Amino acid sequence: MPKMKTKSSAKKRFKVTATGRVLAGQAGKRHGMIKRSTKFIRDARGTRTLSAPDEKIVKSYMPYNR
Repeated sequence: MPKMKTKSSAKKRFKVTATGRVLAGQAGKRHGMIKRSTKFIRDARGTRTLSAPDEKIVKSYMPYNR
């Protein structure tokens, strides 16, 4: 039986924690920061855990990181 392939885009963008949650970078921070509020920039630091429906999709892209 051949091994399943991991999506290269998913392994670059997401990380699975020890408890099985998926970490992702905060959306909306690539450009246009001058029009964002200071509160948004402050709250959007670091990474976020994905919601359950989004986690399910990402985990299908990374079959060996469950």
